[in-house]
Amino acid sequence: MRKRSTNFFRSLLLICGMVSSANSLMALEKQNVKSSRLNENWQFHKGEIGSPWEAWRKSFKLNWQKVTLPHCYNAEDAIDPDVKYYQGPAWYKNSVTIDNPYKNGRTLLHFEGSGQRTGVYIYMTKAGYHEGGYDEFTVDITDYIKKYRQEKKNNSNSKVPLLIRCDNTRDTEFAPSDISDFFIYGGIYRYLNLKYVPQVSLKTVHIKSQTTKDLAKVNILVDLYNPDKIAENAKLTIKIFDPNNKLISTQTVSKKLWEEMQQIVSLEIAKPILWDVDQPNLYRCSVTLETLGYTTTKSSNFGLRFFEFLKGGPFKLNERRLLIRGTSRHEDHAGVGAAMTEEMIKKEMTMMKEMGVNFIRLGHYQQSKIVLNMCDKLGILVWEEVPWCRGGLGGTQYQNRVINSLKNLISQHYNHPSIVVWGLGNENDWPGDFPTYSKQAIINFMEKLNSLAHKLDNSRVTGIRRCHFCANIVDVYSPSIWAGWYRGKFTEYKKATLEHIKKYPNFVHMEWGGSSHATRHSESPDEGLAKIKTGQGTDERGNDFLLSGGQARASKDSNWSETYICNLFDWHLKEQETMPTLTGATAWIFKDFGTPVRPENPVPYMNQKGVIERDFTKKEGYYVFASYWSKKPVIRIYGHTWKTRYGKKSEKKLIKVYSNLSEVELFVNGISQGIKKRNSQDFPAAGLRWSVIFNEGKNTLKAVGKRDGKVYTDQFTTQYQTAKWGKVSKLQVAEITRKNDIATIEVMAYDKNNIKCLTAKNVIRFELAGDGKLIDNLGTVRASRKVQLANGRATIQIKLNNGVSSLAVKSKNLPTKIINLK
Repeated sequence: MRKRSTNFFRSLLLICGMVSSANSLMALEKQNVKSSRLNENWQFHKGEIGSPWEAWRKSFKLNWQKVTLPHCYNAEDAIDPDVKYYQGPAWYKNSVTIDNPYKNGRTLLHFEGSGQRTGVYIYMTKAGYHEGGYDEFTVDITDYIKKYRQEKKNNSNSKVPLLIRCDNTRDTEFAPSDISDFFIYGGIYRYLNLKYVPQVSLKTVHIKSQTTKDLAKVNILVDLYNPDKIAENAKLTIKIFDPNNKLISTQTVSKKLWEEMQQIVSLEIAKPILWDVDQPNLYRCSVTLETLGYTTTKSSNFGLRFFEFLKGGPFKLNERRLLIRGTSRHEDHAGVGAAMTEEMIKKEMTMMKEMGVNFIRLGHYQQSKIVLNMCDKLGILVWEEVPWCRGGLGGTQYQNRVINSLKNLISQHYNHPSIVVWGLGNENDWPGDFPTYSKQAIINFMEKLNSLAHKLDNSRVTGIRRCHFCANIVDVYSPSIWAGWYRGKFTEYKKATLEHIKKYPNFVHMEWGGSSHATRHSESPDEGLAKIKTGQGTDERGNDFLLSGGQARASKDSNWSETYICNLFDWHLKEQETMPTLTGATAWIFKDFGTPVRPENPVPYMNQKGVIERDFTKKEGYYVFASYWSKKPVIRIYGHTWKTRYGKKSEKKLIKVYSNLSEVELFVNGISQGIKKRNSQDFPAAGLRWSVIFNEGKNTLKAVGKRDGKVYTDQFTTQYQTAKWGKVSKLQVAEITRKNDIATIEVMAYDKNNIKCLTAKNVIRFELAGDGKLIDNLGTVRASRKVQLANGRATIQIKLNNGVSSLAVKSKNLPTKIINLK
């Protein structure tokens, strides 16, 4: 197969609207048709039922519970330390008022995503079915409503019984693989919309643009939804508004209704206002269809930009070099699993941009359109990929499902100016799901996907991560470089990267980083790493992700402290500034997320590589990135959650300040420790570090810096302990706060002499009896029933329900402690 040179890949088209696959009807984000989210009044049953009739007959009692959408039925059990998460069918039912305002109009159910296979029923009649947990799809329920009302002799204003079956049962012929490092969630975990459209409506609007700095040539294509095959005349009015909302073009076309996509108008925009990561300028396209006495309009944003991955690097956007400063994302959150609300998604994306991100890799599946809309508006470039992840390659059914996911991914997100890379797979060299493993079969299928992707969209590039024997198929390739975590030391990062750039001229770097147990800090962050070999490569191999076996590596032998991981981040970031040919790199990952393959982690079933916890709580690593990338002033003394530091009396201790200010002054207990100037190449903390002597007991730290005449400060207090401790012999448990009927309980490890054990990592378990409820299964250090101590400490919260409860705290080989609460 001919290898396409990435030198000539420039963005040629940016579109508004979404393309429809052969078996799904897509709707644009904005149109003047009646649309509403069906969030309320749902009932949910976890498990199978004998037939749709069992959902409705009153004499048959099933366990239904009230829920709101979005809803993920693995929101808690996925990270419950004591059960295996549920994989199987579940049902949702509702009675929905249907009142279509259009004569002969169509009534649609538009799913923004549900996992992993979805069946839709009107009463007992199946109206539609969709395979795929991450793409959008629409079911036209018009005829089924009519049939139901005829059979039941119901009037047109009566409610219609709606029944939906979701199923995430294990299936090796279904991507992604169940051995992937993330949960395969079930449920209607993205928004479900009820839409009314006229008998003939706009289905798809594309805006294709060939763009340079001086001129954008724009073509507008339209496809109609006309299931009744009406043959009438239609008038279309197309308006283009610039980023300042100024109308710059109006064109009107009259023609007979048509089938399939057709180009309607062309225009040119001189001196276009380009979309950029710093100035994400968005044009707006409005298309109005007039036919059969109805007028409908779809309006959507689009952007004009062009990009280039140079052979051997770097990356250019609109002809200027842009160092990719990236992070990664799973659709996963504390307490809801995959069912993130729009507000949650917007908060997460805003936090990324505030950290300084200009690029995001969406792993490892098509994500919510809300994410892409935010990337368009915030100025974040995107790599988005299909869910072909691990396990090898299945048969014809498996491959067809992956092909469909690629078609839907490209068609449905084709309009977003933020997207520059279509990802075709992740870790496809990882076998396990099938008795045979064929590299050649994977190569053949990858070539097929690559060809299809370019046929569907020749304006963007294709990419994969970690499948070296497919590296020359796609336009950009990311090998495995995990310096300082899965292999080698982080000081080998630059050497490894430059070697890979020479080996792979289409090099990008889409995963790096490491795990940290939030609130765990260390005076000796490199402890346990002396046996790690260098010069042996920096890639992840085999079962390196496990916490036992194999050669010495930080992922197994480090203390998982925030201290170590901040040093790793710091080193990588300062090195990335010194490689002119580097396209950039994308850290893995922005937020901790659930995974079935890591039950023994400090927080069980959590991948803890995030710079924030699963509930948006920032770890210290967030500020390391911000100190290099953020345009806003940043000043952060390392260790706000380091309750007690430790060492000898009068021993000098390192204090680091992560900041993007040119100079910072540190005060300890009110006494200046001097001013340090920032130099990104002065590791660690870009030279903003001091060796100081703490007082025994309480110490107050304050950092002060200036920019443009404005003063910025950061301050907190910490304790200092000089007493040495021995082996943990007991736990002490105390209630430290109570607010709004919620008690916060703290556990602390002590030795036999009642000295705090400040490096203790014992695994503890909370068990509750009585009227209250543990706030757990959220995947954070503060909300896990089973968790490792961090610096000898752990906390949990209890909703008391205005009653009496007893909390037991257990740890292997230690006496159980009980605290009574009322």
